[in-house]
Amino acid sequence: MSYETLTWSVDDDGVATLTLHRPEQLNAFDLVMARELLQVFTVDAHDDAVRAVVVTGAGRAFCAGMDLSAEGNVFGLDESLDVTPEELRERYDQEPYQDGLRDTGGKVTLAIHALPKPVIAAINGAAVGIGATMTLAMDLRLASTRARVGFVFGRLGIVPEACSSWFLPRIVGVQQALEWVYSADVLTAEQALEGRLLRSVHEPDDLLPAAQELARSFVKDRSPVALALAKQLVYRNSAAPEPLDAHLSDTLAMFHTSIGDGKEGVAAFKEKRTPVFTSRASEVPRVFPR
Repeated sequence: MSYETLTWSVDDDGVATLTLHRPEQLNAFDLVMARELLQVFTVDAHDDAVRAVVVTGAGRAFCAGMDLSAEGNVFGLDESLDVTPEELRERYDQEPYQDGLRDTGGKVTLAIHALPKPVIAAINGAAVGIGATMTLAMDLRLASTRARVGFVFGRLGIVPEACSSWFLPRIVGVQQALEWVYSADVLTAEQALEGRLLRSVHEPDDLLPAAQELARSFVKDRSPVALALAKQLVYRNSAAPEPLDAHLSDTLAMFHTSIGDGKEGVAAFKEKRTPVFTSRASEVPRVFPR
């Protein structure tokens, strides 16, 4: 599929590179980009040929935040709506709330989070507002020495969006998250690394190859189903109220993998050879109650 605001390619190892591609607008996020990102993360990236996704930006920015040049409500929201928290919770996936009220960035980050595969951000330049918060739903963040990251919502009189009030404190802790949100400062790559937002910082020319190689190391000779289940277990059980919840889901995940790719993994270990896993991320068994 061709895109207006993105480029998308998949290499022979199944590592996809998704590039935000509005370089003249510093890859600013608009409603077209939102729709195309949803297409990628709800459809294209679920193809079993895709094993991991690396996300970066074209030109000198990663994403300079929301494109504020649009007419009317720049966030695409229907200003005539009025809804209670209870009503929104019950009907959030129905119209008019689905398209007229829900936070656009949040729909994107929920789709990123739900992808049962590793997702890595390669932050090559400015990443502010939604440009910063969309990366929080990705599993790891690498950045260029030229990167700048800002949770600048306070400067615009709005609040952190894109589910960032869930992701950010889990990554950096409540105190650090609140300081960055309160101050609305733009952080250097080193400051973001010191605050534990980033996994590592790289010279500009080294960033994307490093992110792609890291993604490749996660998926080569690895079971797609085991990776998908591990992602679910870590995210969901880190917020579980007690370890019994983790034990029960771990139990089902261990059972399903032990009778699937686990048999090949054990055989390959005993025979001192590289395993050949045949599972598909599109066929992940359910280990959590609905």
